[in-house]
Amino acid sequence: MDGSRILALIVAHPDDDAYALAGTVALHEHDPGFRFVLVHATDGGAGLVDPAYPPASEDLGSIRRREMEAAWIAHGRPPDRHEWLDYDDGGVDRVPFAELVDRIGGILAQERPDVVATFGPDGLTGHPDHIAVGAATDAAFLRLRAGGGPGLRRLLHGGIRRSTWERWNRGRMRRGQRPWEAGRMYDVNPVPDEEIGIEVNVSAVADRVVAGLLQHRTQRHVISPGVPPDAEEDARWTRMVAVEPLVLAWPPRQPGAPVLGDVFEGLG
Repeated sequence: MDGSRILALIVAHPDDDAYALAGTVALHEHDPGFRFVLVHATDGGAGLVDPAYPPASEDLGSIRRREMEAAWIAHGRPPDRHEWLDYDDGGVDRVPFAELVDRIGGILAQERPDVVATFGPDGLTGHPDHIAVGAATDAAFLRLRAGGGPGLRRLLHGGIRRSTWERWNRGRMRRGQRPWEAGRMYDVNPVPDEEIGIEVNVSAVADRVVAGLLQHRTQRHVISPGVPPDAEEDARWTRMVAVEPLVLAWPPRQPGAPVLGDVFEGLG
């Protein structure tokens, strides 16, 4: 489609999307031809629940599906297309890889997005579901590109600069929280600063990112562990989400190339 700006985000669980490209979506919401496609592999039904969350009479997966919908309503720009792949939480890595590639690839083949974003090889937190989804998305992207046709011009991986990660860790220690350890399961992993190829300044819409993030109430213990929800904490999150860093997985960033300021920059 001429003039299209189609962005597809492929993640594992509800709230994975809240950290990734919500600011970018808000910045492009009024662009002609902008379309946002979101895919979740699982509804996160096997996850833990914030101890402060009231006792629930229904399964966690159903609650988290509603939280995801509420998050994008609070954000103000819901996806144009959203797909649940309906795999079991904690079991995505046991799905036959070819099946996962085919299912993700089928959606990408229908949409032909200009930009596809997912997890890098470490899954950002080492979560097996994240790693499986990222690897399958990469494989589907490259297979479709090899077949020709429109779209599929850029593949991105979520990432955090090591320098930022170190600064955030110092803040965690000041608040009495356990610091992240690179490579430890479920801790956030950094990437070398030089691997970040795109850094989107979303400070103008950071309040909308936080508004969506805080709808994931069952996961408050993950979003802000050990910190009660209050105005000061929400302001800290507004500062933290003001930049969206991304690794250029394809085409790879050339050494010394400038860091781009937008996911569509340079695509015409």
